[in-house]
Amino acid sequence: MKGSKRIIGVIFVAALVVMVALLLPKGQTDQGVPTNSVVPSMSISANSDAQLRQLFLEQTSDVQVSGTGTVTRLLADDTEGSRHQRFILRLASGQTLLMVHNIDIAPRLSGLAVGDTVSFYGEYIYSDQGGTVHWTHHDPSGQHVAGWLEWRGRRYQ
Repeated sequence: MKGSKRIIGVIFVAALVVMVALLLPKGQTDQGVPTNSVVPSMSISANSDAQLRQLFLEQTSDVQVSGTGTVTRLLADDTEGSRHQRFILRLASGQTLLMVHNIDIAPRLSGLAVGDTVSFYGEYIYSDQGGTVHWTHHDPSGQHVAGWLEWRGRRYQ
């Protein structure tokens, strides 16, 4: 009996993963919009603060995440190699994330200010300061999951 309950649990989790994967944003060809454009906002999944906290505690990297936070600090652009807009988000949980948004591929969030709310979908990288989220844009080569930032009702990818 224990074995059959475990199998049912595994099937349920697998089905849930497939359903979530089908609901996540897809690349340019599925949306019919050039991936370097600004498109109207779309709603995202529920708060992922718990997942981000767990990734931080386990010092795990290379995981696709989504969430929403408040801008607490604007940083200078990183101009080494590809240019990246950088800012710090504080999640409702208090955890902070360094957002690193490639502005050679995706539009800059021009006018972004401390106190603004930004939603995101990208790849989490562990750091002892809370973590970094990058790949908040499409991948021109189509090899990486497309990410995005949402701010003031618009999606930047």
